[in-house]
Amino acid sequence: MAWLPLVHRVVRTIRSRSLFQHGQHIVVAISGGPDSVALLSILYHLRSSWALTLSAVHCNYGLRGAESEGDQQFVEAFCQELGVSLHVRRIGLQTGGPRASLQAVARDHRYRVMQEFAEQCGADRIAVGHTANDQAETVLLWMLRGAGLTGLSGMPAFRHHNVIRPLYETTRQEILAYLRKTGLSFREDSSNGKPDYLRNRVRREVIPVLTQLVPSSVDALCRLAEICREDDRYLDQQSTAISSSAMERESDGGWTIDRVCLLELPVSLQRRYVRNLFRQADDQFRSPSLRTDLRFVPLQARAISHVGQPHGSCQEFLSVPGELLWSGTGQRLQVQQQAGSQLGAPLGKGRILVDADQVSRPLMVRNWLPGDRFHPSGMGGQSKKLQDFFTDLKIPTAVRSRIPLVVAPEGILWVVGYRQDERWAPTATTKRWLVFTSEDLA
Repeated sequence: MAWLPLVHRVVRTIRSRSLFQHGQHIVVAISGGPDSVALLSILYHLRSSWALTLSAVHCNYGLRGAESEGDQQFVEAFCQELGVSLHVRRIGLQTGGPRASLQAVARDHRYRVMQEFAEQCGADRIAVGHTANDQAETVLLWMLRGAGLTGLSGMPAFRHHNVIRPLYETTRQEILAYLRKTGLSFREDSSNGKPDYLRNRVRREVIPVLTQLVPSSVDALCRLAEICREDDRYLDQQSTAISSSAMERESDGGWTIDRVCLLELPVSLQRRYVRNLFRQADDQFRSPSLRTDLRFVPLQARAISHVGQPHGSCQEFLSVPGELLWSGTGQRLQVQQQAGSQLGAPLGKGRILVDADQVSRPLMVRNWLPGDRFHPSGMGGQSKKLQDFFTDLKIPTAVRSRIPLVVAPEGILWVVGYRQDERWAPTATTKRWLVFTSEDLA
């Protein structure tokens, strides 16, 4: 059976944004609505040619009574028809509070369930059914809140290393046309028509007016998000590079910032730098203002010991080709891109190769974080928590925070000096590779 045009378009999105690779295991979030039904259907069509393993997750909050039960029954029948394994989780939510808050809580629960299930079954990616229309609505909502570049960047196609949005460049109208063409039914969520939620009003009232004024409004808002995301990423890099000399990481997990150096920066970078500091922390902060510096200190001590944490930023961007000095271990890290058959020096603890076409940019060198996982070479494709990896090697807790990780948007590439992630290792078909080396200077 020939693929419909929409399937080809989604494949272009997957390839151009490196959302997943052949042979990977994908968990698909399915509510029973048109977007998620179309998403699972399209990935099902790709499963043979891409050698995919598919699983599905459905969350039943029970908020709409019989309608919620009907959604679950529909999803169960659909997955059974496709032969896709389904994990259903019933989640009880307390009602009575603000509806917007209820939606946010439900969303957080949904992502937590998907992450837990993906970890249990060893899945590589979690696919959600957000479309170009969802992106346009998100941009408008952030615009109404007076957001800056970060908010106007909307939703990324690739989120948190494993959440992907294959319908990212597909409009809702195209989805509905695909469902009609394939004869697929779907469920309508009655809450989507209620004016209580601001997003519903933007979807039903604002977007139609904008489309009437400018037919390409949805595409224009999505382009705006792409432009803002690239600018936002660049400014983050510049902020980190320029401001790192003004910051000192302390053993209690806080930061001290030289107040004079901070005030010498443009206001845009001042705001961005302080905001990014808060993003790096899980706990709330108190921030006493001193005469010569500013300290940001966690109210509760973190579980990880930061003794021995390298001074300056705990994450740095690594350009290709490029190098940086990681002060925590006194290592110089270098990367360059090569092609051809000459690999040069042998591989070892201080040198690895990565398939350049399997990973995207930017590359980053950072400390390990709670929840970090990778696929250590030599383990037959099995994933492992980095914390367990360190424990098995009997690496002291105080030393772990010093060890640099080379990370791409797809995940960890190399625990420097210990093990690389075998998912990105070159194969017989590799045409270009990245050569990473580390050199001890201390």
